[in-house]
Amino acid sequence: MLLKKGVRVRHPGKPEWGVGEVLEDCYVSEVRIFFVGHGEIKLSLEHVSLIPVTGPEANHPVLNNLRIVPGDKGARYLSLPRSISRFQERYPQGFYGEKYLEAERDYKVKAHTLCLELLGEKSLSQALQGRQFDDICTRALRVVNATNLIFPNEKMALKDGLRNDRAKELFSEALYALLYGTTAFESRFEAFASVLGDIGAAKWTTATYFPFLALPETHIFLKPEVTKNVAELSAFEINYRPEVNWLTYKCVLEFAGYLRNALADLKPRDMIDVQSFIWCNEHAS
Repeated sequence: MLLKKGVRVRHPGKPEWGVGEVLEDCYVSEVRIFFVGHGEIKLSLEHVSLIPVTGPEANHPVLNNLRIVPGDKGARYLSLPRSISRFQERYPQGFYGEKYLEAERDYKVKAHTLCLELLGEKSLSQALQGRQFDDICTRALRVVNATNLIFPNEKMALKDGLRNDRAKELFSEALYALLYGTTAFESRFEAFASVLGDIGAAKWTTATYFPFLALPETHIFLKPEVTKNVAELSAFEINYRPEVNWLTYKCVLEFAGYLRNALADLKPRDMIDVQSFIWCNEHAS
């Protein structure tokens, strides 16, 4: 055996490829490797002496969450430098250019401001104490309608699900706990998803919209097809399932965190910028 699956390596002649991971045990001279700066490739060990790396040098978020796709199926891969290039082809001035602000950020920031105004912790707490569940749901629907991030049919499903008093009460309590509760976010997210399921509105967009707008410093909006496709392009495993679940959202948060750190030179302000970067890479020409 020359190399074992999972070994991290570097190519001595291709430093721009960065760290790579051996994808399968190698008993012959040819080995399959995924490099974060290149993608999957087969190399002949007769012509190159790969350099094993360990410790901090071997650590990389993409490899730690690698979505392995058989190489003979023409798997797509977009390295981070190419993703940034695609983004800057559309927005040459990056996250601070007027074109970007007008097309991607300003309306989301406006919705964020509205969310804090209508669903801020103090006002939401007071409304809950006063059992003003109808008012809370009206506010929530106003926030939902402030953007086009949620599909119209999904907005309607939420509105229809909030027609009876019990549903309004459960939703109001779960929404407050989701945004401002003190227990682990996992349990709060699952509880909110459960309420959405009970009222027939359990969609990824609806489940992630409120934390994204209320807490954009730490939470990301999950548009299923867009997020799946860009994660696949990035070879990042998000364990996607169509039903709302914590594992998928946890992985998407890790993916968004990886992107935010990797985009440090472009100075993203928050997850609004990260979500816009994801959207632009899915829709780049």
